[in-house]
Amino acid sequence: MRADRLLSLLMLLQARGRMTARELAEELEVTERTIYRDMDALSAAGVPVYGEPGPEGGYALLDSYRTSLIGLSQGELQALFMLGIPAPLADLGVGQALKGALLKLAAALPDAQRADEARVRQRFYLDANWWDQGEEQVPHLTTIHQAVWQDRLLTVSYRVYGVPVDRLVEPYGLVAKAGVWYLVCARKGRVRVHRVSELLDAHMEAESFERPPGFDLGAFWADWCAQRVELRALYHVTVRVAPHFVDALPGYLGPRIRERVAQAGPPDAEGWITLKLAFESFQAARAQLLGFGAGVEVLEPYALRRSLLDIAEQVVGLYTRE
Repeated sequence: MRADRLLSLLMLLQARGRMTARELAEELEVTERTIYRDMDALSAAGVPVYGEPGPEGGYALLDSYRTSLIGLSQGELQALFMLGIPAPLADLGVGQALKGALLKLAAALPDAQRADEARVRQRFYLDANWWDQGEEQVPHLTTIHQAVWQDRLLTVSYRVYGVPVDRLVEPYGLVAKAGVWYLVCARKGRVRVHRVSELLDAHMEAESFERPPGFDLGAFWADWCAQRVELRALYHVTVRVAPHFVDALPGYLGPRIRERVAQAGPPDAEGWITLKLAFESFQAARAQLLGFGAGVEVLEPYALRRSLLDIAEQVVGLYTRE
């Protein structure tokens, strides 16, 4: 384990530059005392690592020092070899760069490990696109990518109620979801999301902007997607859930349902709890609730309750007739 940790320590310093003992300890989940011992071991092995005292100090490598990749574990190699050239990266124009990086990686490995590349590629393939999804035209993606990378202001054009408008925005990031690109940007302090294929035009400006120091693209995107799901759910249903079915709800409705279960009132005399659920439509609610069988009883709306009863009676009649 220590050899793996020393290699990880070396890679961290090479990739990030100067780091304090506390930062290294947090990253590797060890104590600072362990980091000090590991630094002594690296130095004794001839690795040109040096430390600087003080608040702005830390450990660093000489600029000219570069490690080889031979120390990668079997699991790390398999994970890297699973990487293909997904469509979103090809759209950004970095597909060839990734391909070249993987080729250099393979060339730096011993023959025994290099043979694993073909083995992995014949067993795993990652497809980022959804079923029946046509290829979207994103002619302005390269311009947007450059503006995001350089922190430059961006003028985008899109339609509002059918009328083209131009807006000056601060491009915070690009997100590819199921093969579809989205631009996360801010205008007048409000963060917005635009589907890149729906933009009429994009022009990078000469002026730069400062990104908010606390903005986390991944966290924002997770919250935005959750809000989209809530907004799409326009049909509200009140149900009773049987005690034996409560633990099965996350498998049908997602992990967020646990919060609603925790906030539900006390169970009734039979141990059932009452929940309010939301679906995209009457049809979507009926289709999903039928799959719950006797685990969930609809209380309201009455029309949905009657519809479920009617379908259940038809099914019973079909399978019980002689």
